[in-house]
Amino acid sequence: MKADTLRGHLDAMLLAVLKSEPLHGYAIIEALKDRSGGELDVPTGTVYPALRRLERAGFLSSSWSNVGGRERRTYALTKSGVAELAARRDQWRQTAATITAVLGTR
Repeated sequence: MKADTLRGHLDAMLLAVLKSEPLHGYAIIEALKDRSGGELDVPTGTVYPALRRLERAGFLSSSWSNVGGRERRTYALTKSGVAELAARRDQWRQTAATITAVLGTR
C-alpha cells in the first residue's frame, strides 16, 4: 500500500489497535500488519512520532516496564482517546461513503 494512502489515517488506525489492549511499539506495528493482512508495514520512524503526538494530545498514556532486561514503553488508550477514536470512525464512514458515491461501483 502506498504511503500517500495512509496520510491522515495513521492516527485513527493506531487508536483502533490500542482499543482492545495496551501494547508496546513493536507490538503495535505487528498488529497493524496483522489486521491489514500484511498490507501495512509501517516503519518505526513513522509510528513512534505518531504515538508521541497522540500522547501529547491526551489520547494515549504510556508507562515503562522492564521485560527480559529491556525497557519497553507501553501505550494505552485514554478516555479521551476512546472518544477521539469514535469521532474518527464516524469521519471515516462519511469519507468512505462520499468517495464510494463518486467512484461508483462500476
